[in-house]
Amino acid sequence: MNKLLVTGVATAAIALGVAAHSSSAAETMRVVPAPAVELPAASKPGVAVLAGGCFWGLEGVFDHVAGVKSVTSGYAGGAAATAHYEVVGSGLTGHAESVRIVYDPAKISYGELLRIYFSVATDPTQLNHQEPDDGSQYRGTVFAQNPAQAQLATAYIAQLNRVKAYSAPVVTTVETGKAFYPAEAYHQHFLARNPTYPYIVYNDLPKVAALKKLFPGVYRG
Repeated sequence: MNKLLVTGVATAAIALGVAAHSSSAAETMRVVPAPAVELPAASKPGVAVLAGGCFWGLEGVFDHVAGVKSVTSGYAGGAAATAHYEVVGSGLTGHAESVRIVYDPAKISYGELLRIYFSVATDPTQLNHQEPDDGSQYRGTVFAQNPAQAQLATAYIAQLNRVKAYSAPVVTTVETGKAFYPAEAYHQHFLARNPTYPYIVYNDLPKVAALKKLFPGVYRG
């Protein structure tokens, strides 16, 4: 689905359904248990790369998390030559729409970022799909930047499944050794620059609202 092509008819239909959808979407989000283990303390900024649906919403959520220094929308999982929006949209490149999060580990941990990710930023029970987008380019994946991240993410997914945090199994994957490529300039901070864009209002602002409601201690305006 090309998110930038929204017809007048679709825009009107979306506008009519925004209130109802925002309410129902917020109800599906929840605070999941924190990871049972954490990464060792570090003094240097950390990097997390996460995928799970449209990168606009992921970036919008983590832009509002205290301790996050920067968020960049982009692509991970495929080759540099195919890291372009129109090509990634084919679903054949191996890429997933992702965000690269640089964070201060003295203010927020990698495990807490994962907790927010699984609680409000994505539905981890959907395979190669996040409402309203379909395809492997919208898959839920933790792109671990080192073995410690991979171990923690794998253990956390097993923990969430063990305690049945959701009514269906978590299908989020963990991938290693995959480079991140920044997306085109017009995608960066799209939610912040276009808060009334119908796709944003309908699909992504409810995630930011859920972050504020469920994680008030780390939310920043």
